[in-house]
Parts: sequence; C-alpha cells; structure tokens
Amino acid sequence: MTDEIDDFDDVEDARRRLGDVGYLADGRLATTVFLQSRLGKPVLLEGPAGVGKTQLALSLARATGRRLLRLQCYEGQDETKALYEWDYGKQLLYTQILREKIGQIVADAADLHESVERIGAQESVFFSERFLAPRPLLQAISSPEPVVLLIDEVDRADEALEAVLLESLAEFQVSIPEIGTVTARHQPYVVLTSNNTRDLSAALKRRCLHLFLDYPSPERELEILRSKDTGLPMALAERLVEVVRGLRELDLRKAPSISETIDWARTLSVLGVSELSAQVLADTLNVVVKYERDVQKATAALPRLVDPNATVPAAHGHGLGHGHGHGHGADHDHGGDHDHDHDHDHDEPGGADGRAVRAAKDAPGRHDTDYYGAPGRGAGIGRRPVSREQGERSFTRKRPV
Repeated sequence: MTDEIDDFDDVEDARRRLGDVGYLADGRLATTVFLQSRLGKPVLLEGPAGVGKTQLALSLARATGRRLLRLQCYEGQDETKALYEWDYGKQLLYTQILREKIGQIVADAADLHESVERIGAQESVFFSERFLAPRPLLQAISSPEPVVLLIDEVDRADEALEAVLLESLAEFQVSIPEIGTVTARHQPYVVLTSNNTRDLSAALKRRCLHLFLDYPSPERELEILRSKDTGLPMALAERLVEVVRGLRELDLRKAPSISETIDWARTLSVLGVSELSAQVLADTLNVVVKYERDVQKATAALPRLVDPNATVPAAHGHGLGHGHGHGHGADHDHGGDHDHDHDHDHDEPGGADGRAVRAAKDAPGRHDTDYYGAPGRGAGIGRRPVSREQGERSFTRKRPV
C-alpha cells in the first residue's frame, strides 16, 4: 500500500486549501483533517443535519484532487451493496454464449458425477474479477489512484454493515473467498457522517478521529454567507443570521441548516428585498422550514425575531378548564386572532368526571315505559291533544291505491 500522507503540510495548509474550494474550516476541523492525512485514520463527523459534514468530504476531494466515492447508508442495506456482488446477469450471458464449448467439456464424461467435476474445475472462470461488481468500499480499496471515500449517514445502516466497516477500515483490505484478499494500493481518505439517529458502536468510534459538528457561531455563519456571494447586502445578511439563530432555538422538528440559510439569503436577494420584515420572511419561510407545524410556530415567532421590542399578541387560552374530545377534533377559528385545539372532554362544570356522570344516568329502570311513549310520567310532553272527530277523519280518509 502506498501511503499518501503528505497531502497537507500543516493545519494552516489544510484550512487554506479547503477555503480555496469554498469550505471554511475552523481550527478544530482543520486540525482533524490534517491529522487524518498524517495518521491515516478515518474521520467520523457527528452532528445535526446541514452543518457541513457531507460537504467536508466533497471539499476534501476537490482540495486534494482525489476522486470521490460515496456509500449512502440506509436501513436494510447489506454488505453486497457496500463491498461487492457477483454480476449474475453477465455470468448467465457468458454461459449461454459458451454453451457449445461447455458441451464439449462434458461430451465424453462417463456419468453425471464426472460432468459436474469437469464443470466445477472451470468455475473459477466465472468467479473472477471479470464478473465482480465492486461497490464503493471495494472500489476505494482497489482504486489505482488515491480517492476520498464518503460513508454518508452511517447511523442509518444496520449493525451488521457497521461490523463490515470495522474490518475494512481497520486494515483497508477486503477478503473475497473466490479471489483472495484485496489490499488498498493507496490509503483512501475516509469520512463517515452521522446524524445521531442511533448510537454508533464504541469500536467504530475508536477506529476514527471523532468530531462533533454543531451549528456555527454567528460570526462564522456570516463569514460563510459572505464567501458564498449570495448577493444579499451584508447588513441584511447579519439580520438574517440572527433570525435563523432564533428559529433554531425554537422547538422545531427540523432546524434550518447552513445550506438553507444560504438558500434563504439567495432567495431574498433574487426578490430584491431591501429590508427584512416579518411579512417578507414569512412569505419565504418555506425555504428553510419544511414542516407545516414548524411553519406555524416559526411564523408566530418571526415578529419577535425581527424586532425584539415588537408587541406580539399573547396566545389566547379560554380557561374553561375542560378539554374537548367529542369528535369535532379539528382546530378552528373563532373569528378572533386566536385558535385553539378542541380536544377536550365536556366534563361537568366543577370538575366532575364525565364518564361517571354518564354511568349514573345509565341506571336500571331509566328506560321504563315512559321512554317508549306509553302512558305514564312524561307521556304528554310535546303532544297535542287529538279530538274524537279528528281521529275518525283520519281512519275514514281515502288512501291512494
């Protein structure tokens, strides 16, 4: 294996060259990248989505002139999608083409057993590199030139695949039973990313240089915006960064990422916005907020984020002390500036349990003869008295046939 460990002269060289390709690395990240090139260890980046984990691998490839190979992890992925698999279609095609030749091999065989033995002696032809379909992990190891291997969202992979990675990343080699062991010609730069959907094993972390990437400081995010040349005036960019940071403090399902901040700045620039108002931001909020529940929450918070001194109507609660649960269930507007969720239970005033009240009414004898209209208590309620003449006319009325 040829060691390509001197791609970066020092930490400052790593920072500068990443900056040349548009990735602004802070001191910790630049140090980690430099150490990766010297120690030959994979880098494991953990942190929320959209903080630049994947982009680091892309920028590292551009900064070093290496080819990028990407293994996108997902649940249920097996090792054939990460390492290699046999190209069965190609094997079948060759078998059909060589059918006549195969027939000649077994033509003078005495019995079936001898035929199988003769074909078995030729099977190495069909399990050679010609019929091997290498996947990203094997491609990175067998590549004739240095590469950057991105193993993206490794936390989504099953633990079985994680175990395969342990073996491959420790020795940078892959064992193929039919062929043998393939060892890396050039040690790849390996970047693993994780969004923390599950805990990774300690064994995997031990083999990597681990770094947690969080959202950047306001100064650094503003610097990133400046480097991307979004077209938004710097004064507005500063205000936009403050608003985005305020949105991240809300309890959103998906907080705005750095790339979404850049998209928002470009959007506002395209619209020719000269002043950040709550209305303008609300109209373009879908650039950074992707869930309807988040949109409602963010829209309500925007006036306060744009102007901390703004007077925002307080959330209205009617304080009746009850919760609806009777089926109309949807949020609805009472015509004012508030709405609320009708998910309550119509319990009796005073805190009595509605179920107990209903159970008390369902007592034996409640459905007595009165309930069905027989004479007795309440029999005349809502009924008009009928005279004898009216009754006789009803029975003598001719009905249509």
